[in-house]
Amino acid sequence: MTTNGELVPAPLALVTGASSGIGLEVAVRLAELGHDLVVTSEDDDLALAADGLTGQGRAVRAVRADLTSPEGVDALVAEVTGTGRPLDVLVLNAGTGAGGAFLDVPLERHLATIGLDVVAPVRLAHALLPAMVARGVGRVLVTSSVAALMPGPYYATYAASKAFDLSFAQALRYELRDTGVTVTALLPGPTDTEFFERADMQDTRVSHGDKDDPADVARQAVDGLLEGREKVVVRSLKARAQAAAGAVLSDGAAAAMHARFTEPLDEPDEG
Repeated sequence: MTTNGELVPAPLALVTGASSGIGLEVAVRLAELGHDLVVTSEDDDLALAADGLTGQGRAVRAVRADLTSPEGVDALVAEVTGTGRPLDVLVLNAGTGAGGAFLDVPLERHLATIGLDVVAPVRLAHALLPAMVARGVGRVLVTSSVAALMPGPYYATYAASKAFDLSFAQALRYELRDTGVTVTALLPGPTDTEFFERADMQDTRVSHGDKDDPADVARQAVDGLLEGREKVVVRSLKARAQAAAGAVLSDGAAAAMHARFTEPLDEPDEG
Protein backbone atom coordinates (compact mmCIF):
# COMPACT_ATOMS: atom_id res chain seq x y z
CA MET A 1 0.00 0.00 0.00
CA THR A 2 1.25 3.50 -0.82
CA THR A 3 0.24 6.95 0.40
CA ASN A 4 1.67 10.03 -1.33
CA GLY A 5 4.24 7.80 -2.95
CA GLU A 6 5.38 6.29 0.36
CA LEU A 7 5.05 2.62 1.20
CA VAL A 8 2.65 2.10 4.10
CA PRO A 9 2.87 -1.27 5.90
CA ALA A 10 -0.21 -3.43 5.97
CA PRO A 11 -2.04 -3.58 9.32
CA LEU A 12 -0.79 -6.34 11.59
CA ALA A 13 -3.09 -8.80 13.37
CA LEU A 14 -2.37 -11.41 16.03
CA VAL A 15 -4.74 -14.39 16.11
CA THR A 16 -4.50 -17.03 18.84
CA GLY A 17 -5.87 -20.52 18.33
CA ALA A 18 -5.34 -20.08 14.60
CA SER A 19 -4.50 -23.63 13.51
CA SER A 20 -8.12 -24.61 12.85
CA GLY A 21 -11.74 -23.73 13.40
CA ILE A 22 -12.93 -20.19 14.05
CA GLY A 23 -9.42 -18.87 14.69
CA LEU A 24 -8.11 -20.09 11.35
CA GLU A 25 -11.11 -18.70 9.50
CA VAL A 26 -10.74 -15.33 11.26
CA ALA A 27 -7.10 -15.26 10.14
CA VAL A 28 -8.13 -16.10 6.57
CA ARG A 29 -10.70 -13.30 6.56
CA LEU A 30 -8.23 -10.77 7.96
CA ALA A 31 -5.68 -11.79 5.32
CA GLU A 32 -8.31 -11.34 2.61
CA LEU A 33 -8.88 -7.82 3.93
CA GLY A 34 -5.18 -6.98 3.70
CA HIS A 35 -3.76 -7.76 7.15
CA ASP A 36 -0.38 -9.30 7.78
CA LEU A 37 -0.55 -11.94 10.48
CA VAL A 38 1.07 -13.40 13.54
CA VAL A 39 -0.72 -16.70 14.21
CA THR A 40 -0.26 -19.01 17.13
CA SER A 41 -1.33 -22.39 18.45
CA GLU A 42 0.35 -25.19 20.34
CA ASP A 43 -0.44 -28.03 17.92
CA ASP A 44 1.26 -29.47 14.86
CA ASP A 45 -1.39 -28.12 12.47
CA LEU A 46 -0.14 -24.55 12.85
CA ALA A 47 2.57 -24.87 10.17
CA LEU A 48 0.06 -26.18 7.63
CA ALA A 49 -2.38 -23.40 8.51
CA ALA A 50 0.35 -20.80 8.15
CA ASP A 51 1.27 -22.14 4.71
CA GLY A 52 -2.33 -21.76 3.61
CA LEU A 53 -2.49 -18.23 4.97
CA THR A 54 0.72 -17.28 3.16
CA GLY A 55 -1.09 -18.30 -0.03
CA GLN A 56 -3.40 -15.34 0.58
CA GLY A 57 -0.47 -13.12 -0.38
CA ARG A 58 0.11 -11.71 3.11
CA ALA A 59 3.13 -11.89 5.39
CA VAL A 60 2.54 -14.57 8.03
CA ARG A 61 4.60 -15.37 11.11
CA ALA A 62 3.67 -18.64 12.85
CA VAL A 63 4.53 -18.95 16.54
CA ARG A 64 3.98 -22.29 18.23
CA ALA A 65 3.37 -21.56 21.90
CA ASP A 66 1.64 -23.07 24.92
CA LEU A 67 -0.42 -20.14 26.16
CA THR A 68 -1.31 -21.92 29.39
CA SER A 69 2.21 -21.14 30.61
CA PRO A 70 3.65 -17.68 31.37
CA GLU A 71 6.68 -18.64 29.29
CA GLY A 72 4.50 -19.37 26.28
CA VAL A 73 2.73 -16.03 26.56
CA ASP A 74 6.03 -14.20 27.01
CA ALA A 75 7.47 -15.90 23.93
CA LEU A 76 4.47 -14.89 21.84
CA VAL A 77 4.60 -11.29 23.06
CA ALA A 78 8.32 -11.20 22.22
CA GLU A 79 7.57 -12.41 18.68
CA VAL A 80 4.93 -9.72 18.20
CA THR A 81 7.12 -6.92 19.51
CA GLY A 82 10.05 -8.35 17.57
CA THR A 83 8.30 -7.53 14.30
CA GLY A 84 9.04 -3.88 15.03
CA ARG A 85 5.52 -3.06 13.86
CA PRO A 86 2.49 -1.79 15.76
CA LEU A 87 -0.25 -4.30 16.42
CA ASP A 88 -3.54 -3.16 14.91
CA VAL A 89 -5.77 -6.16 15.65
CA LEU A 90 -5.66 -8.54 18.62
CA VAL A 91 -7.82 -11.68 18.39
CA LEU A 92 -7.94 -13.58 21.69
CA ASN A 93 -9.55 -16.73 20.38
CA ALA A 94 -7.63 -19.76 21.71
CA GLY A 95 -9.77 -21.92 23.93
CA THR A 96 -10.57 -25.42 25.06
CA GLY A 97 -13.04 -27.28 27.24
CA ALA A 98 -13.36 -30.27 29.53
CA GLY A 99 -16.57 -32.20 28.94
CA GLY A 100 -18.22 -34.43 31.51
CA ALA A 101 -19.45 -34.19 35.08
CA PHE A 102 -17.13 -31.89 37.02
CA LEU A 103 -16.05 -34.51 39.57
CA ASP A 104 -15.45 -37.14 36.88
CA VAL A 105 -12.92 -35.00 34.99
CA PRO A 106 -9.32 -34.80 36.25
CA LEU A 107 -8.52 -31.51 37.93
CA GLU A 108 -5.65 -30.91 35.52
CA ARG A 109 -8.05 -30.67 32.58
CA HIS A 110 -10.20 -28.09 34.37
CA LEU A 111 -7.12 -26.05 35.22
CA ALA A 112 -5.89 -26.28 31.61
CA THR A 113 -9.26 -24.96 30.43
CA ILE A 114 -9.07 -22.03 32.83
CA GLY A 115 -5.44 -21.43 31.90
CA LEU A 116 -6.13 -21.15 28.17
CA ASP A 117 -9.61 -19.59 28.27
CA VAL A 118 -9.09 -17.13 31.13
CA VAL A 119 -5.48 -16.60 32.20
CA ALA A 120 -3.95 -16.43 28.71
CA PRO A 121 -6.28 -13.68 27.42
CA VAL A 122 -5.66 -11.65 30.57
CA ARG A 123 -1.89 -11.99 30.21
CA LEU A 124 -1.92 -11.14 26.52
CA ALA A 125 -4.27 -8.19 26.91
CA HIS A 126 -2.19 -6.77 29.74
CA ALA A 127 0.99 -7.11 27.68
CA LEU A 128 -0.24 -5.89 24.29
CA LEU A 129 -2.98 -3.34 24.95
CA PRO A 130 -0.74 -0.57 26.37
CA ALA A 131 0.92 -0.01 22.99
CA MET A 132 -2.46 0.11 21.26
CA VAL A 133 -3.72 2.65 23.78
CA ALA A 134 -0.56 4.73 23.40
CA ARG A 135 -1.13 4.87 19.62
CA GLY A 136 -4.82 5.61 20.07
CA VAL A 137 -5.95 2.93 17.65
CA GLY A 138 -6.70 -0.78 17.79
CA ARG A 139 -9.33 -3.48 17.50
CA VAL A 140 -9.62 -6.39 19.96
CA LEU A 141 -11.80 -9.50 19.61
CA VAL A 142 -12.39 -11.80 22.59
CA THR A 143 -14.02 -15.15 21.76
CA SER A 144 -16.64 -15.97 24.34
CA SER A 145 -19.65 -18.23 23.60
CA VAL A 146 -23.42 -18.34 23.94
CA ALA A 147 -22.54 -20.88 26.67
CA ALA A 148 -21.49 -17.82 28.71
CA LEU A 149 -25.10 -16.71 29.04
CA MET A 150 -26.26 -19.53 31.34
CA PRO A 151 -24.80 -22.13 33.70
CA GLY A 152 -23.14 -24.96 31.75
CA PRO A 153 -23.46 -28.35 33.43
CA TYR A 154 -21.16 -31.07 32.07
CA TYR A 155 -18.61 -28.54 30.87
CA ALA A 156 -18.78 -26.31 33.91
CA THR A 157 -15.31 -24.77 33.72
CA TYR A 158 -15.71 -24.03 30.00
CA ALA A 159 -19.02 -22.21 30.40
CA ALA A 160 -17.70 -20.34 33.44
CA SER A 161 -14.53 -19.39 31.59
CA LYS A 162 -16.53 -18.05 28.66
CA ALA A 163 -18.68 -16.04 31.07
CA PHE A 164 -15.45 -14.53 32.37
CA ASP A 165 -14.35 -13.74 28.80
CA LEU A 166 -17.62 -11.94 28.06
CA SER A 167 -17.49 -9.89 31.25
CA PHE A 168 -13.80 -9.15 30.76
CA ALA A 169 -14.36 -7.94 27.18
CA GLN A 170 -17.26 -5.70 28.18
CA ALA A 171 -15.38 -4.23 31.12
CA LEU A 172 -12.30 -3.52 29.02
CA ARG A 173 -14.45 -1.93 26.35
CA TYR A 174 -15.84 0.52 28.90
CA GLU A 175 -12.45 1.34 30.38
CA LEU A 176 -10.96 1.97 26.91
CA ARG A 177 -13.96 3.86 25.54
CA ASP A 178 -12.04 7.13 25.04
CA THR A 179 -8.74 5.66 23.82
CA GLY A 180 -9.46 4.76 20.20
CA VAL A 181 -9.20 1.05 21.06
CA THR A 182 -12.40 -1.00 20.84
CA VAL A 183 -13.10 -4.42 22.35
CA THR A 184 -15.64 -6.77 20.78
CA ALA A 185 -16.97 -9.98 22.34
CA LEU A 186 -17.77 -12.86 19.99
CA LEU A 187 -20.53 -15.24 21.09
CA PRO A 188 -20.74 -18.17 18.68
CA GLY A 189 -23.10 -21.07 19.14
CA PRO A 190 -22.25 -24.70 18.32
CA THR A 191 -19.79 -24.55 15.44
CA ASP A 192 -18.35 -27.25 13.19
CA THR A 193 -14.85 -27.35 14.67
CA GLU A 194 -12.68 -29.82 16.56
CA PHE A 195 -13.90 -28.45 19.90
CA PHE A 196 -16.23 -31.34 20.72
CA GLU A 197 -13.56 -33.94 20.04
CA ARG A 198 -10.92 -32.08 22.04
CA ALA A 199 -13.33 -31.52 24.92
CA ASP A 200 -14.45 -35.19 24.95
CA MET A 201 -18.01 -34.13 24.13
CA GLN A 202 -18.66 -36.21 21.00
CA ASP A 203 -21.29 -38.23 22.88
CA THR A 204 -23.67 -35.33 23.55
CA ARG A 205 -26.77 -33.94 21.87
CA VAL A 206 -25.00 -30.68 21.08
CA SER A 207 -22.25 -32.59 19.28
CA HIS A 208 -24.74 -34.59 17.24
CA GLY A 209 -26.83 -31.55 16.36
CA ASP A 210 -26.55 -28.97 13.62
CA LYS A 211 -23.58 -26.64 13.77
CA ASP A 212 -22.59 -23.35 12.22
CA ASP A 213 -19.92 -23.07 9.51
CA PRO A 214 -16.76 -21.58 11.09
CA ALA A 215 -16.18 -19.47 7.97
CA ASP A 216 -19.60 -17.87 8.41
CA VAL A 217 -18.89 -17.27 12.09
CA ALA A 218 -15.54 -15.71 11.21
CA ARG A 219 -17.05 -13.35 8.63
CA GLN A 220 -19.55 -12.07 11.17
CA ALA A 221 -16.83 -11.82 13.81
CA VAL A 222 -14.42 -9.84 11.64
CA ASP A 223 -17.17 -7.52 10.41
CA GLY A 224 -18.13 -6.73 14.00
CA LEU A 225 -14.49 -6.43 15.09
CA LEU A 226 -13.51 -3.93 12.40
CA GLU A 227 -16.71 -1.96 12.92
CA GLY A 228 -15.86 -1.73 16.62
CA ARG A 229 -19.12 -3.30 17.77
CA GLU A 230 -19.69 -4.25 21.41
CA LYS A 231 -20.48 -7.88 20.70
CA VAL A 232 -21.30 -10.29 17.91
CA VAL A 233 -23.86 -13.00 18.60
CA VAL A 234 -23.69 -15.34 15.63
CA ARG A 235 -26.87 -14.98 13.64
CA SER A 236 -27.81 -18.65 13.39
CA LEU A 237 -31.27 -19.49 14.70
CA LYS A 238 -29.84 -21.86 17.30
CA ALA A 239 -27.33 -19.36 18.69
CA ARG A 240 -29.90 -16.57 18.84
CA ALA A 241 -32.43 -18.85 20.56
CA GLN A 242 -29.87 -19.92 23.18
CA ALA A 243 -28.92 -16.30 23.82
CA ALA A 244 -32.57 -15.32 24.20
CA ALA A 245 -33.28 -18.23 26.56
CA GLY A 246 -30.31 -17.30 28.73
CA ALA A 247 -31.73 -13.82 29.13
CA VAL A 248 -35.18 -14.83 30.38
CA LEU A 249 -34.89 -18.16 32.21
CA SER A 250 -34.03 -18.55 35.87
CA ASP A 251 -30.55 -19.90 36.56
CA GLY A 252 -31.96 -23.29 37.53
CA ALA A 253 -34.17 -23.56 34.46
CA ALA A 254 -31.36 -22.38 32.20
CA ALA A 255 -28.97 -24.94 33.71
CA ALA A 256 -31.49 -27.73 33.19
CA MET A 257 -32.07 -26.71 29.57
CA HIS A 258 -28.34 -26.44 28.92
CA ALA A 259 -27.67 -29.82 30.55
CA ARG A 260 -30.00 -31.55 28.12
CA PHE A 261 -27.57 -30.73 25.33
CA THR A 262 -24.26 -31.21 27.13
CA GLU A 263 -24.91 -34.28 29.30
CA PRO A 264 -23.05 -37.39 28.07
CA LEU A 265 -25.33 -39.89 26.35
CA ASP A 266 -25.16 -43.64 26.59
CA GLU A 267 -25.86 -43.85 22.87
CA PRO A 268 -26.03 -41.24 20.08
CA ASP A 269 -29.30 -39.31 20.25
CA GLU A 270 -31.39 -39.55 17.06
CA GLY A 271 -34.01 -37.02 18.14
